[in-house]
Amino acid sequence: MDRPDSVDPLMSTDDPTASDPHAEVTDDELDLEAFEDELDDVEDDEDDEGDEDDEDDEDDEGDEFGDRTLGVQEGDLRSGFIAIVGRPNVGKSTLLNAICGSKVSIVSDKPQTTRTRVRGVLTRPGSQLVFVDTPGLHKAVTALGERVNATAIDSMSDVDAVMLVIDATAGFGSGDEWVASRFDVSKAIVVLNKIDRIDPTKILAQLNAVSKLGAAAYFPVSARTGAGVAELVAHLVGLMPEGPMYFPDDVVRDLPEPEWVAELVREQLLAVTRDELPYSIATRVTEWEWPRVRCEIIVERDSQKGMVIGKKGAVLKEVGTLVRKQLPEGVYIELFVKVDKDWQRKPDRVERLGY
Repeated sequence: MDRPDSVDPLMSTDDPTASDPHAEVTDDELDLEAFEDELDDVEDDEDDEGDEDDEDDEDDEGDEFGDRTLGVQEGDLRSGFIAIVGRPNVGKSTLLNAICGSKVSIVSDKPQTTRTRVRGVLTRPGSQLVFVDTPGLHKAVTALGERVNATAIDSMSDVDAVMLVIDATAGFGSGDEWVASRFDVSKAIVVLNKIDRIDPTKILAQLNAVSKLGAAAYFPVSARTGAGVAELVAHLVGLMPEGPMYFPDDVVRDLPEPEWVAELVREQLLAVTRDELPYSIATRVTEWEWPRVRCEIIVERDSQKGMVIGKKGAVLKEVGTLVRKQLPEGVYIELFVKVDKDWQRKPDRVERLGY
């Protein structure tokens, strides 16, 4: 699809006092029936276009990844899937981005940033590694927490290797042991991350502490600086079986574009809003007519809605600007806020939001 060279960026809020010259004021009481009719029309058109592909879709039924072998024969290269697991905020997403050399997963200093499985792909001559970034395993107290834990645990099944990431700055503790108890750690690789943030003389002591896990291998790395990452990747390639190419060699992220944009919005909200908000925020794209994108921000209470909008729409304007910088020039992004009371404690709401 052709993309115009210049389209004025649009960010709308439900705050009528917003002063962004590029912003369109959007009332909470939107004409939802008309909006849903538009979506129904789009879905009907897509259904008509998809009829021709029904036979191909049936061939892929039951295969999570579809037909992605791309004609490469067994024995031509090493390939496989690697799950990245660990407690919240140990740097799993940052490590994935460092390995792939590109932004694959959003990052934040807030725990439990990752909520769904995110796949990153590293393709090199003779190998293709598919990494599965998982939510941080923790003791869940909400329906959302239970769902993300289940996602992380499920991601460890049917992979070729598991990497357990441990935060060197926090030290090895009972939380790490609890995570390790969820899988066969004797076959896993333990990655001691954030070694750039501790005294180099303490790295060996940290490795000695984690050695009690009895893992297959241990690697001290810094996802932030890249130290030790090349050695880790080389080891992982050696573990992979002979296999096919699962993705084209130019793919680094297996995530639909609308979901990626929604994640970028959530990432910037985590960076801009207060500490009490991250767990209460969800984002989803509700309209995708490139280069026009409409994204909904869900919070749990009216007070949080005000925090997300900010005075005269300042927070939303900042978030919209930061998101546009990561998207192609000319993207027209519209943000609006919705309150769904206690959504993360309601399993049906959690599922509806895609978690």
